[in-house]
Amino acid sequence: MKRVFSLWAIVVALVWFTCPASAQDLPYIIHPGDQILVSVYGETALTQTVNVLPDGYVDLPLVGRVRLAGKTTEVARRDVARALMQYIRKPVVSLEIVTQGQMTALVLGDVKTPGKYSLRSTAKLSDAIAAAGGLDGSLVGALPVARVQNDGAAVRTASLEALLRDGDTTQDLPLRDGAVVYVQSRQTISVDVIGAVDHPGEVQLHDGDRLSAAIAKAGNSAGAQSDLSHVYLRQKSANGADVTAEYDMYRALEHGELAGDPKLNNGDLVYVPQSRKGGSNGSGVLNFLRAVLGFWI
Repeated sequence: MKRVFSLWAIVVALVWFTCPASAQDLPYIIHPGDQILVSVYGETALTQTVNVLPDGYVDLPLVGRVRLAGKTTEVARRDVARALMQYIRKPVVSLEIVTQGQMTALVLGDVKTPGKYSLRSTAKLSDAIAAAGGLDGSLVGALPVARVQNDGAAVRTASLEALLRDGDTTQDLPLRDGAVVYVQSRQTISVDVIGAVDHPGEVQLHDGDRLSAAIAKAGNSAGAQSDLSHVYLRQKSANGADVTAEYDMYRALEHGELAGDPKLNNGDLVYVPQSRKGGSNGSGVLNFLRAVLGFWI
C-alpha cells in the first residue's frame, strides 16, 4: 500500500507541476471561512480582522455588510474602498488574507482511507483524494472515474485517467463545504437487497461501495415506504459465520458517520423493513435520505 500511496503522490505532483504557469499564478479567490485583515490608512478604528461568513459577507464598521466571497483580493479591496467613500474622502484601503478558511469533504469508494476530511477552502477533487490516502486500487491500467456532489447540487463526474495521466486540470473539480466525493472501483460485487425497496433482488455494486449505495440502487421511492432508520445487514464474519447488524441510515448519512454506513462485501444480504404509520421516518427524513441516496444512482 505504501508503494500505491507513493505512486499517487508522484502522479499528483506531476499534474500540479505540468499545469500552465498562468493557471498556477491565478489570483486568490476569497472563500467563506477566510480570515481577512482590512486596513484603512489613517483610520485605526476601521482597521480590523474579520471573518468571511458562510453567506460570503463580512461585517465592517460604518459600511456594514459587504460581500467579498468569490472575488479576488484586489476586487474586494476596491469594493470596500468604494463603500467607504460615502464616509471618508479618498480612503486608502489594503486587504490581506490572514488565514484561509477550512471546509469538510466526505470521501468514499476506492480510496485508501474513506472518511470525512478537513481541507482548505480552495480544495479540489485531487486534494480530497490525497487526504484520503490516494487510490486504494492499483494504478496499473485505466484509472477510475470520480463523482462529486456539492451542497446537494447535481452530481458531476470527473475522469481520473484524464486528470492524473493526461494532466487535464479541467477534471480537477472544485469542492465546497460538505462535498461528497466518490471514487468508483474497477472491481464489482453483488449483494441481495430485499424488503421495502422498489426493485428487490440482486444489485451490482463496485468494490468499496457502502450500504447506502445498495439501497439507492434498489430504489427507495415514496411508494416503497422504506424504514431507513432500521436497516439490517447480514455479512460473513472472519470465521465464516453469518452476522446480522442493524443500522440507522438517516443518522449515518446526516452526520457522515461511516460506521453507520458499512462497506459491503460480495454476497451480503440487505433487508429494508417497511415503515409503520407514524414511525420515525417522517416525510422530512425520507426526503433528506432520498436526496442523499440519489448521489449513488
